[in-house]
Amino acid sequence: MRYDTPVYFQKITPGEYDPKTGNYADDTVEETMRYASIMDTGTDMLKLVYDGPKQGSLTIQLQTHYTDPFDRIRVGKNVYSVDFSRKLLTKHTFVVSEVQ
Repeated sequence: MRYDTPVYFQKITPGEYDPKTGNYADDTVEETMRYASIMDTGTDMLKLVYDGPKQGSLTIQLQTHYTDPFDRIRVGKNVYSVDFSRKLLTKHTFVVSEVQ
């Protein structure tokens, strides 16, 4: 198994309210890069997590645990939300689905 695909854990900070203009500033996104092994989610896991097949679902596996808080994961240009997470002895596995 190769851990050669960069994945970016995104932490989103909402923009501050400006009382002078009445608008909110743009959200800021802070990314932390890790290398992972990425594969399509198997049908058994799809039945367990989603109660059936779901399009755009991936399984992301890291060699170490990721403990920092994050809101979503970016792989390439696509953004994913975490549906299921499991910590093994040394590895950390995420089942994610694409955010539309």
